Amino acid sequence: MALAKNMRWVGKNMVTIKDIARESGYSISTVSRVLNHRNDVSPDAKKKIEEVVAEFNFVPNNNAKHLKQSNSKTIGVLVKGISNMLFASIVEEIQKMIEKTEYTLVVSYLDEDADEVEQAILLCRERKPLGLLFLGGNPEYFKKEFSDVDVPCVLVSNRANQMGFDNLSSVATDDIAAARCAVDALFEAGHKKIGILGGNIEKSYTSHQRFCGCNESFAAHGEKLDMEHCYEKVHFSFDSAYRGMNRLVEKFPDVTAVFAMSDVMAIGAIRALRDKGYRVPEDISVIGFDGTTLAEYYNPKLATVKQQYQTLATRSVEILFGQIELKKDAIHEIVPFEFVSGESIQVIK
Repeated sequence: MALAKNMRWVGKNMVTIKDIARESGYSISTVSRVLNHRNDVSPDAKKKIEEVVAEFNFVPNNNAKHLKQSNSKTIGVLVKGISNMLFASIVEEIQKMIEKTEYTLVVSYLDEDADEVEQAILLCRERKPLGLLFLGGNPEYFKKEFSDVDVPCVLVSNRANQMGFDNLSSVATDDIAAARCAVDALFEAGHKKIGILGGNIEKSYTSHQRFCGCNESFAAHGEKLDMEHCYEKVHFSFDSAYRGMNRLVEKFPDVTAVFAMSDVMAIGAIRALRDKGYRVPEDISVIGFDGTTLAEYYNPKLATVKQQYQTLATRSVEILFGQIELKKDAIHEIVPFEFVSGESIQVIK
């Protein structure tokens, strides 16, 4: 059989990626994403394209592509959570910095529960990046697989100082301290019946850290955090938080305040409360986490813990360049956070 780039002879017919797109009914770009094992494709599209690929015995030849990319100066960014507004702001800042250099940026968006290290390994094989930035990460995945990643990396927003990898730096906010600060603000406003909207603490390292901060605050104020009663697991999205808030008030009807582990969750929660006839903050107070621009302009102005996204982005890129160009050792930095009082907390007299 004669083999050419993205082509393979099957009998008397030469099948190309265009043929796969035509037969599957999907665009060439969608087919390409499936062939490159990208996650930003619907399950139905992935299934149909893979069926057509199998039917035609299609095998893409990426040798030319790999040869070209191995000589390029590519920086990869792996973003966990497609609705994370903080990460969107960080990516925007990273893009601004990269545009001023000779590097090319490749951004991949993953589900918040996805294995980001597995995706990094695939990205390294396909795109040959000189370095990687992880926005969000689960230490368990790093412990199992990161040794297979051999390029400089920076974990952004999560700490990596105890993982022990020479090629892995980190720039993060102290999530435990910041979450404790948020819940402390609710206790100090007189609230004791506090609910929490957060991620899956078994799979999301960020959610686990922020949950630990909640626990510390509850203990410091002589209260016990009852997971079954006051914690509702949601995704970092408006819709999931909206539905989670409805579940929370059903099982915790006397709740007077809610800590949401992101501003997106907080705003979804406020919409749910208003649709149920609650006033915010008069009936139920809400505080978020991240300090996004939307939180500042939302009505009511959202109380939140503000992360310095510009510093997170800038230091991450600077550290990565230092590792790539100057062969510097791994660096681990903590970026300070700021409490924003907002208008969404009611003081109980």
